[in-house]
Amino acid sequence: MLPLPLFRLHHWRELPPMRLLFTILAACALFVGVPELCLAGEHGPVGPLDLTRHWAGYLAVLIFFLAYFLAMAEEVTELRKSKPMVFAASVIWGLIAAVYVGGGMPEQAGMAFRASLLTYAELLLFILVSMTYLNAMEDLDVFEALGCWLLGRGYSYRQLFWLTGILAFMISSVCNNLTTALLMGAVVMALGKDCPRFVTLSCINIVVAANAGGSFSPFGDITTLLIWQKGKVPFVDFFNLLIPSIINFALPATCMFLFLPRHHPTAVDKRIPIKTGGRPVIVLFLLTIITAVCFENFLSLPPAAGMMAGLTYLKFYSFYLQKKTASRSPDPDEVAPPDEPIGDAETFDIFKKVSRLEWDTLLFFYGIMLSMGGLSFIGYLERISRFLYADPERTTFANILVGIASAFIDNGTIMLAVLTMDPKISEGQWLLVTLTAGVGGSLLAIGSAAGVGLLGQTKGYYSFGAHLKWGPVILLGYFASIGAHFLINQSHF
Repeated sequence: MLPLPLFRLHHWRELPPMRLLFTILAACALFVGVPELCLAGEHGPVGPLDLTRHWAGYLAVLIFFLAYFLAMAEEVTELRKSKPMVFAASVIWGLIAAVYVGGGMPEQAGMAFRASLLTYAELLLFILVSMTYLNAMEDLDVFEALGCWLLGRGYSYRQLFWLTGILAFMISSVCNNLTTALLMGAVVMALGKDCPRFVTLSCINIVVAANAGGSFSPFGDITTLLIWQKGKVPFVDFFNLLIPSIINFALPATCMFLFLPRHHPTAVDKRIPIKTGGRPVIVLFLLTIITAVCFENFLSLPPAAGMMAGLTYLKFYSFYLQKKTASRSPDPDEVAPPDEPIGDAETFDIFKKVSRLEWDTLLFFYGIMLSMGGLSFIGYLERISRFLYADPERTTFANILVGIASAFIDNGTIMLAVLTMDPKISEGQWLLVTLTAGVGGSLLAIGSAAGVGLLGQTKGYYSFGAHLKWGPVILLGYFASIGAHFLINQSHF
């Protein structure tokens, strides 16, 4: 049924501007829309509509790519990347809602939007807790102390490059790539204050390593977790991707290694101790990660639930730390032990740590995920999946394209689309799409959570353009890992 104001044209001047615009869009959706919309009112809801050939679908795609281009050009335009992407998400869902309301199915669009919003909310809470812990450890000089310890070992920039990359690869196999990238990014920033080139190349290396490290572990990445939970690949068989993942990380790292400065960082004579509370916060952070993994694997709850439980660990400890500091006598002559400085524990306020989050990055995530959710609801992802897997002989080509697409689209979204199609492919092909979807996000800085997280954390050092310059060698590692998979895991095809 048409909105009532359309039948009272003499009252159109009394409508608020936004409501008038919405009414016009709804009318256009009804009269210009696909034939199914005209039947919806007579036969009831017909399920999600295929709007891939509808004017709203075409306009949504145009808006998304325009916003994406503006986000990539942030260094040139100086326009924060979150602004165009959030706007695009709002317009895309506005178009969808206008079409569905005009067709008499307002509930479906609202339910689909809430589903996409729930996915983003889980990611937002996960990042919020991770960054809060990292901010707390930074304030307590954890990363400064680690950096000074590494500098004291006499490592060169080239050795530190490999060390941080290998650590990122190993940690991401048991922890998500975002937390790994943020953690190692903070370490690299502490090590390379005097060498921006080292920080830039190390951040690129960390993104590639974190994505590769999560590709061979069943709980290292969302793609492997989805494949495992659906029973497409047994738990042990995921580790057949270990060598291809190592190649994916090592080949680009070797190329970047050749362009690193040969000299050593400036030597540090004095040791920077961790402030009071630093070591307990590290332990609480590890406990938080364990809690998130247990919530997901044993309780079937989203990892964000475990991370929020972990945030309370930090909140209770900060309360204890504040009370402990307040109880000390304010003796001006009192000197803190050299190995445990007091610092500013009395101002250790968790809400201040939260306020320092990189909100531009978090809102950019919102724009990307909600936009992709809208395009998926329109029907584009399903249409692409059907095209890719229609011919069994093109399965390998399709799985390689899935990996390249994951540089533009969240790999979890792509994997969900593939699993929804449920193509009849061998275990070797399932392992292939797991590998490509996991490491394909390394092709662009905004292709993975690790890259987007570092974009916000290391502003001025790591950028979209800097990552893009090394795209050819990352692509070389991508295809080399695919070749290694076919060579090593022939028996699974």
